[in-house]
Order: sequence, then C-alpha cells, then structure tokens
Amino acid sequence: MQQQSRQPDLVEGRLPVFVFPTELVFYADEQASHKQVLTLYNPYEFALKFKVLCTAPNKYAVVDATAILHFHRTNVRACHYGVIDKFRLQVSEQSQRKALGRKEVMATLLPSAAQEQPQARPQEEERRMKEQLADSVFFEQTAFQTENRAASGGPSLLTVLLGLVCMAALMLPTLGEQESTVPVYLHLSVNKKLVAAYVLGLLTMVILRT
Repeated sequence: MQQQSRQPDLVEGRLPVFVFPTELVFYADEQASHKQVLTLYNPYEFALKFKVLCTAPNKYAVVDATAILHFHRTNVRACHYGVIDKFRLQVSEQSQRKALGRKEVMATLLPSAAQEQPQARPQEEERRMKEQLADSVFFEQTAFQTENRAASGGPSLLTVLLGLVCMAALMLPTLGEQESTVPVYLHLSVNKKLVAAYVLGLLTMVILRT
C-alpha cells in the first residue's frame, strides 16, 4: 500500500512512454541496418509490461526482447521501398490489462542511405494503418521490471540524469544570441528548449510523487 501511494495517477492512455529512437530506417543495400535496436525506458517506481503492435508483422522479427527490442527486417524486396510501417508500443502495469500509455514508431525501408525520406502518407493511409494496429499484436513482453530501488524509495538514477540534462539544456544560450561566451554549436533553438522544458516537467511530476 505504501508503494502505491508513491505512484502517479494511472489514467488509461495518458502515461508518457519514453522510447529511443522514435523512427527506424532500414537500407536495402546495407546489411548492418537490417538489425536495429529500440529501447523502452521505465523511469517510474513501479513495474511495467508492454506489447508491440505492427502494421506489417510479416516483415519483421524481434530477437532477445526485454526492455531493449532488437528488430530484424526480414523482407527487403524492392516493392517495399518507401513504404512506411508503424509499430505501436503499449505499456501497462504488471497486474493490469488496460494500456496506460502508448508510443508509435515509424519504420521505413529505403534503397540506400542516399535516398530521400518519403513524404507523409495521406489521411486514408493513416486510417488504414491505425486499423491494422488495432487488430494485430506483434510482440508482447510481460516482465518489464524497473531497476532495483533502495528501501527508502526515491527517484531512479535515470530520472535524475535526464532531469540534469534538461536543466543544462535550458541554461544554454538560445540560438541567435550574440553576447555569449558559449560556443555557437552549443546554442539551442527555441523548439529544442521547449522540448527540454516539457520533459523536465514530466520528470518533476514523477520525482514529486516518489
């Protein structure tokens, strides 16, 4: 009961899901790119389980999946060049079935690294992909545990490090500032600072509830 009091309010579909990278690009002429890693982070003080839905499960295989998903592109035929597939990662509590949060990751096959990224799909294609995601479970992991916590609780090391990185980003000069001794390559755009502020706000909510 004491652990539950430290958890955030678990509203269905509203829990932020942290995934890196947010897009997978495979190149037909580069064998090394046919195997890629997708990492799912759990900064929360409770265990999670997850499932992966895919619009084209026959094109991919998942190997040795825990919180780190090893995707293997099994179909690299030319007829699939430029086609955008979509993975949806849904997370939930160990003891619950409802999806607390979800994150979608795009996957694209290109002929080579020199090929330009395909343009966005029309709305009709987006609707079709959502329907496919709703009907197919590509992979399900039921043992996504959090890191071991100290008996006294408190935020995880990953949460603290992410918070420090976000604060450091907000302290850097904004792109376009002239009077600054900081090198130009460390100047951040307004959009990047907004992202850092948003992530820092989420992390602050997690830390305050621990």
